[in-house]
Amino acid sequence: MRLPVCRFSSKANSNKLTSALVSKIKYLNQKYERYLERRFPRFYQLYSTFLKGLQVFFSEAKEIRKIKADMSNKNIQFHQLPYREMERLRQFRRDLIKAIPVGILSLPPFANYFVLLLMYLFPRQLLIRHFWTPKQQAEFLNTYHNMRREAYTEVIDGLTHLSHFLDDPQLRQRMLYLCEKVQEGFHPDVTELKAVRTLFVGHPFGIQQLTVQHVKVLSRVLFLTPRLPSFFLRNRLRSHLSELHYLDQAMVKLGVSQLTEEEVQAACYTRGLNSVHLDPDDCRVWLNQWLSLSCSLRDSETSLLAHAMVLLSTNFTPSSKS
Repeated sequence: MRLPVCRFSSKANSNKLTSALVSKIKYLNQKYERYLERRFPRFYQLYSTFLKGLQVFFSEAKEIRKIKADMSNKNIQFHQLPYREMERLRQFRRDLIKAIPVGILSLPPFANYFVLLLMYLFPRQLLIRHFWTPKQQAEFLNTYHNMRREAYTEVIDGLTHLSHFLDDPQLRQRMLYLCEKVQEGFHPDVTELKAVRTLFVGHPFGIQQLTVQHVKVLSRVLFLTPRLPSFFLRNRLRSHLSELHYLDQAMVKLGVSQLTEEEVQAACYTRGLNSVHLDPDDCRVWLNQWLSLSCSLRDSETSLLAHAMVLLSTNFTPSSKS
């Protein structure tokens, strides 16, 4: 009868010791964080952002694993997922692609110290969004949009140039008027884009018919590298536009009114509009305009989505809501 009692007593003592050790570590950690916050506020902000980023990243990784397990068990394809799960998969994949090179650089002995220095010096280029401070997030998103916006003029000029070679005089006139309207600083109506949708199936504005230079410019609009052979550029562009089309259809099922302010702003930014400093209500208006176009298109017309990212966002302002 004594042996089980001894074992229980030993186990209880071990648990008490572990609990006391954990409590002591937490206390020391909190004391260390208060010291950093008081003496080195800038470093503390980076430190706390990094820790929170790690927690969010691992939490998202668990969610992604669960989503993929459900997809496998229920035999569900990507386009059949609800909007939020579809968007999480899309964003996590992009984050992972950005994080992998940093992980590889950290593999050699002592290289992680050098990588940490690089991450501190070049947070926009090397860190994923989880490790950006709120101030950095607004700054970096603005920077990325400005880089994307540099391609907008080239897209509209390319459309104007190709429009002159259209055989149908009525469609040619509509397309030239649409381009001219945007170039003069006016926000086009969705009905004007729908009126030329047939031009984006085959010649001259279908993905396969566009010039390589035009495909490269559109790749920059979607934050895709243009430094690939034309075959891969076209396939990658088509794949991302199809993915965006699926997301739009899932968003309509959910309803824009059900999205949080952060989700609405992120959705607009993904589709070409710089929503960083826009009011969420204005973002909802623009997003409804976008969905009105996107969900009226067939799969073969998704080339228009890439161009709509430019045409619908270039001149949008709160006064464009009507």
